Amino acid sequence: MSDKKYLILVVGPTAVGKTELCLNLAKKFKTEIVSCDSRQFYRELNLGTAKPSPQELLEVKHHLIDSLSIEEAYDVRKFEKDALQILATIFQKSNVAIMTGGSGLFADAITDGLDEIPDVEPEIRKEIIKEFESKGLEWLQAQLSKVDPEYYSQVDRQNPQRLMRALEVYRGTGLKFSSFRVKKKAIRPFQVIKIGLDRPRQELYDRIDLRMDQMIAAGLFDEADALFEKRHLNSLQTVGYIEIFGYLEGKYDKEEAIRLLKRNSRRYAKRQMTWFRRDAEIRWFHSGQQEEIFSWIVTQMA
Repeated sequence: MSDKKYLILVVGPTAVGKTELCLNLAKKFKTEIVSCDSRQFYRELNLGTAKPSPQELLEVKHHLIDSLSIEEAYDVRKFEKDALQILATIFQKSNVAIMTGGSGLFADAITDGLDEIPDVEPEIRKEIIKEFESKGLEWLQAQLSKVDPEYYSQVDRQNPQRLMRALEVYRGTGLKFSSFRVKKKAIRPFQVIKIGLDRPRQELYDRIDLRMDQMIAAGLFDEADALFEKRHLNSLQTVGYIEIFGYLEGKYDKEEAIRLLKRNSRRYAKRQMTWFRRDAEIRWFHSGQQEEIFSWIVTQMA
């Protein structure tokens, strides 16, 4: 193995098996793991974000898990800066670092860099926020799907902040948000090896349903209830919590909340795959092919 620095990026949909693979890879390469899962940054969000267990966090050093409070404003630009600093520290000790998560935008920020998206007039932002507050999330979704179907097919549609950002750029510039996301790749001081994990659709959906049952049994409804008064925060606009907030608001019963939790988690996984499948550099494996994955990584380092 040379003195080159390698970032092994492991991506894939929720519940596919990224945590287990990354733990094993980190042990094999004697290195550390950086999270690019934007839902796992927050200390208060535990059950609904499927963080590694306390035991797994002890086995291998992890970065950017439980690094923020839900009250803190955080975006992909801050993440890019933080993660690159952490990687530089890891590379002082090891030639290999592991990064994993299901947030495609955050992963791309590290491997490719961020696009220069223009700022727009604050009044446009205020106007969109006002419309969102009066008309709701479905209105936001419908607006973006009309003006920028490409970005709409990839974005987390349950995240109003991302929907509003895309809409304000369109209104402010007259150009689609997706049109700004085509810049030349950033030059990084490390080589990226991209691994994608997948499973047959029904197998993945069964795992998602089982994981949701386990989260509920472990106390997900209680966790969401404790966060209910802060449900307006951007960090809580995510699958796994908004469905329970609707139940707590009296919009539907608990059985319907569970159905929505499972359905929206499956839809989230589908959107994740739509995002990752567009990257031709990702080499895809079934999650059970760990020996094959390790062997392929070694060949990429040769």
